[in-house]
Order: sequence, then C-alpha cells, then structure tokens
Amino acid sequence: MNFDEKSFKKTLDEQLSFPALYMFKFIVPEGKEQEVTALFPKNEAEFKPSSKGKYISVTIRAMMESSEAIVNIYGRAKAIEGIIAL
Repeated sequence: MNFDEKSFKKTLDEQLSFPALYMFKFIVPEGKEQEVTALFPKNEAEFKPSSKGKYISVTIRAMMESSEAIVNIYGRAKAIEGIIAL
C-alpha cells in the first residue's frame, strides 16, 4: 500500500466532517480476514469470498474521529501479508 498520506489526509479533511462514518474495504488472502477484523474490535465486518475462494473481501464501516485515525488504520493494515486496500 503505497500512498501519499499527506494528500490522502487532506482529501479526507476536505470531504468529511468528523466524526464520520468511514467504509474500509480490503482484499486479503483466505485465512487473513481475522487479522483485518482485529483492527476494528468494536465493528462488524462483511465478508465476501472471491469466485475461486483464494481471497476474501472485507468491508468494515467504522465511526472515525479524525483523518489521522483513518490513516493510522491503513498504516497498521500494511503489516498484514498480502493485503490490498481499496
């Protein structure tokens, strides 16, 4: 996940009024979905397996207090092997 954190944070601040409900969407190899949900202990997750079952799409809607909190989640997600953030 390579992205310009400063630019992303600026975009979030321009488009959202915090606190705000934010939708996180990740694709992970099958078996890694619990690592993603661990980033959001108080939120429910939606799972959708890929057609061949090798990957799982994970969608989580979470109330976020700031753009920094969103960037922090993406930063922590980078540690999950094979993750793709959408």
